[in-house]
Amino acid sequence: MRIHKSNFSKFMLLWTGELISAVGGGLTSFGLGVYVFHQTGSAASMATVMLLAFLPTLLLSVPAGVLADRYDRRVLMMLGDGCSALGIIYILICMMQGEAELYQICIGVFISSTFTALLEPAYRATITDLLTKEEYSKASGLVSIAGSAKFLISPVLAGALLAVNDIKLLLFIDICTFFPTVIGAAVVKKKIGSGRSSVKDEREPFSESLRQGWKAITGKRGIWVLITVSALVTCFMGTFQTLAQPLILDFADSAILGIAETVCACGMLVSGLFLGVRGIKRGYVKGLSISLFGAGICMTGLGIGENIFCVCFFGFLFFTMLPFANNCLDYLVRTNIPDELQGRAWGVIGFISQIGYVVAYGVSGWAADGLAEQFQMSVGRGAAGIIMIAGGLLSATALLLYPLKSVRALERKSDG
Repeated sequence: MRIHKSNFSKFMLLWTGELISAVGGGLTSFGLGVYVFHQTGSAASMATVMLLAFLPTLLLSVPAGVLADRYDRRVLMMLGDGCSALGIIYILICMMQGEAELYQICIGVFISSTFTALLEPAYRATITDLLTKEEYSKASGLVSIAGSAKFLISPVLAGALLAVNDIKLLLFIDICTFFPTVIGAAVVKKKIGSGRSSVKDEREPFSESLRQGWKAITGKRGIWVLITVSALVTCFMGTFQTLAQPLILDFADSAILGIAETVCACGMLVSGLFLGVRGIKRGYVKGLSISLFGAGICMTGLGIGENIFCVCFFGFLFFTMLPFANNCLDYLVRTNIPDELQGRAWGVIGFISQIGYVVAYGVSGWAADGLAEQFQMSVGRGAAGIIMIAGGLLSATALLLYPLKSVRALERKSDG
């Protein structure tokens, strides 16, 4: 279903719920990262938890996208966010009985992520249901702000709470934050309906829906190129996400880590607010290339030395670049896919582009530990070396992207 008039107030209701939920998820992510690193002293152990938390999102993104087109998108959002609390509850119970083992944490985050996988395609397709084309860019900026909350608000809050309490409090708060999204989706469902694309979609075989989603993104060479580049970008950025904590914890405590992560994420807030107010009117391909190139340079600078001010400076600039890149990429893809195929197309796009995270989570931690052992340095310096390498590769990818004619053709189609 496509709503032609603006429903921006309803979008804001959903967005508020996602913002609150993101803060809670960030508390858990920060707390578990510190907990595992202190327990094991290994970047690979932290990466293993991140990998198992991410795998369900990757493996279920395609079928979740098809479900978003065949069934009630708002119900899927309610089930996804509500039931994802089960995994966090499991980890909390294990910790209340004593120290949680690594495998128990992995099980809990895997369960939580499995239900969360239902949420993303349905949420993206719901944005298309609610808003007009002119509001896409502004909405993308606000979505970036909500996504940045787990980096902006959660770290400093989690660091402060860990100074006076332990990780169990963070988990309890996270469980409570799942409810606003469920309530918001229920209210929007009552006002605008299910958000299914058509009755025909419900009668189509599941395999046919998958085929149509694949066809929607492979029918235009430019879209396919962007998705492939996105997979490379997520690999490099996943490396940053995996290794930033061991890099800082190597010479600072969890409170300093929380402050540093919040300072860095302020860059995403600044650019997200700018995009939320002004948006981007043109030059999407150029903006995408420049922002990715700058992000790579900042990753390289971040690993120069064990100096928290240097880390915060380059980290701030790195996060400033991300919303611009996401905004440009989102607009170019969204405006070149038919409305009725949005759910299944985003499911396929999410699967392909996020393969890079699997590579990063599976390799970067072991690479950092191996580099540290090979050159007789700390795990933190090994992490810094891998981040710098990833930054250089990200900048090179941006330079290769800019001159591609197939990608530029997408922008001409969007303007038309």
